[in-house]
Amino acid sequence: GEKESHGCSYADSWSTVQFQRMPNVSLEPGKARLTPDEMVKDVKKGIYILGRGSYSIDQQRYNFQFGGTLYYEIKNGKITGPLEDVAYQANTQEFWNACSAICDERDWRMGGSFFDGKGQPSQVSAVSHGSSTTRFNGINVINTARKIG
Repeated sequence: GEKESHGCSYADSWSTVQFQRMPNVSLEPGKARLTPDEMVKDVKKGIYILGRGSYSIDQQRYNFQFGGTLYYEIKNGKITGPLEDVAYQANTQEFWNACSAICDERDWRMGGSFFDGKGQPSQVSAVSHGSSTTRFNGINVINTARKIG
């Protein structure tokens, strides 16, 4: 009997309060034929990040910091040895404006998470995001290692 959409505002059960949730969004693959190796061939110095690691985003969904599962150095157009303790930071507008290339449909895959925990008390929801390998230029990358002593 609803007359309009609730958008991405919903609850995880009938007994909890609905609030804004993560949408299930995906990036369309690039139109031009492009592989990850071709994408990095002109990168002098960069980092190739695989998977989803830690993530933190503010309440307005503007400033964020994300990690990955695996990290590799890109040096003179080649993906080389592994790196540790990597994260990247940006705000939403800077990040999407820094997108410079997306690999084609041959590289597209679906990913996701079973947990987007939010709320008081906490609620959970599964989310999915699909994409081909994507390149972002000029994003702030940090070393997250902690040294004590």
